[in-house]
Amino acid sequence: MSAAMDRALMALSLEEEEEEVPFTMPELPGFSSAEENALSLIGRTLNPECQKMSVLILTMPRKWQKEGRVRGVALSEEKFQFIFKTEHDLLDVLEKGVQTFNEWAIVLERWVENPPDDYLQYIPLWVQISKIPVNYYTHSVLMSLGEMLGEVKVVAFDPSKPIAQPFIRVQVRFNVANPLKMARVLNMGGGKTHIIHFDYEQLQKRCFTCKRLNHEKTICPWEVKKRQDAASSRREKIIAEKSRVITVLKPTDPLFGVLDEEQVGINPMTGRPKIANEVLEEMRRFLIADTGEALTVKIDKVKKSVAEAEKDPIVQKTILRLETIPIITTDLNKGKGHVFDYGQKEAERCNWDLNVNPNKLMAASMKANRNMSSFKAIMSDSKGYSEESESDFRGTLSDLPTVFRAGSTEPCSSGTVRKRGPIRRRPPRAQRQRNMLALMADNSVQEEERRDGKQEVGSRKRKKINQDAVAVVTNKAQCLKVIPHEGSPSSQ
Repeated sequence: MSAAMDRALMALSLEEEEEEVPFTMPELPGFSSAEENALSLIGRTLNPECQKMSVLILTMPRKWQKEGRVRGVALSEEKFQFIFKTEHDLLDVLEKGVQTFNEWAIVLERWVENPPDDYLQYIPLWVQISKIPVNYYTHSVLMSLGEMLGEVKVVAFDPSKPIAQPFIRVQVRFNVANPLKMARVLNMGGGKTHIIHFDYEQLQKRCFTCKRLNHEKTICPWEVKKRQDAASSRREKIIAEKSRVITVLKPTDPLFGVLDEEQVGINPMTGRPKIANEVLEEMRRFLIADTGEALTVKIDKVKKSVAEAEKDPIVQKTILRLETIPIITTDLNKGKGHVFDYGQKEAERCNWDLNVNPNKLMAASMKANRNMSSFKAIMSDSKGYSEESESDFRGTLSDLPTVFRAGSTEPCSSGTVRKRGPIRRRPPRAQRQRNMLALMADNSVQEEERRDGKQEVGSRKRKKINQDAVAVVTNKAQCLKVIPHEGSPSSQ
């Protein structure tokens, strides 16, 4: 805080207030806009909540079809001014009668330098008076009927011409603070009455309760008071009902004096009876029945039994209220239908997770080693051990019910088991390859002998190939043979 502010606060006096001298407006030509305001209209909105000023300033020139020839000025949230360029346009707007914006009426009057007290309080309003008595179609009567609404300015009536409409039009200077009168009762004399009706031209919205032009029905003072009176009456009724004590145990009831009113009746927290009616009836029968016991003993038994039951919520629920005990289940998803639960899969993953169980890998490897050792021992006792046999053994292991495999499955007590087809009895793959190589070597020898002319067709039989001979397969390129009369082969 600055030093100047401190000095100002210290010099501030709360006891005496300084009187401000009013500012005197200088009377100079540049300070007054009276000449420009001479061709202007001053107006105000009757329902500012439904009539936005910024929209009104832009909308009314278009509605009057005088865009570019009139300029609007928002004076406040309710008052505005329209400045015209010509006198003709200003008078044309005034002759249109009452003006409306957003379906609510607005007040328009020509600008005056010193406005009177009732300025912007009246609007020119045309009224249609209907259901006039047949003997009262005169200028005096029509003017008197119009005076009920306001100061009569014009009466549109010609008795020498036919009247095609069932009403007479009268223009009045209507005070916007007054409600609109829709009908009026006339005393015709001799105890007779007659009702005439009023209809207002160019008025769109009004309050349908009090018939005023400055608010809607929802915020009408009469409607607000009506709602307040209804709310107060409901409040008083509720208070009276709460103050009235409703006793469950009557003086003629056998349980009167045995149980308190707080022990019976409706529980305000749950809305259910504290003690079921069947239990109360049984208590009454017990007290009335002649069992050879004294009444005081019976009363003491009833009091003790009810007091003990109220101590335990379960006993109170099942014995006093005759309600069933709720079922407690450990299935958290009960009643939800099909629930996709990944809890079991997460547990299986944790069993194989080294961070959770670091000894699992070693135990699994040792178990696999024991299984493989037993397998090799079994295979060594048979014809022999080979990779094909090991693959067959793995294939046999894959038939277990806990191993995933493609193909048809069928359910059983221990899981899903694959339908096993017929067993193919064929030699191992290595033995088949050796037989195939030996056969190919024999065919090549016979072909070479046939080409050299050393073998006679049908002279001897094919010798049996020793199955124990093993042909060695190598990837080394064979030497090219020389073809007679064609020279040496060129390197490719």
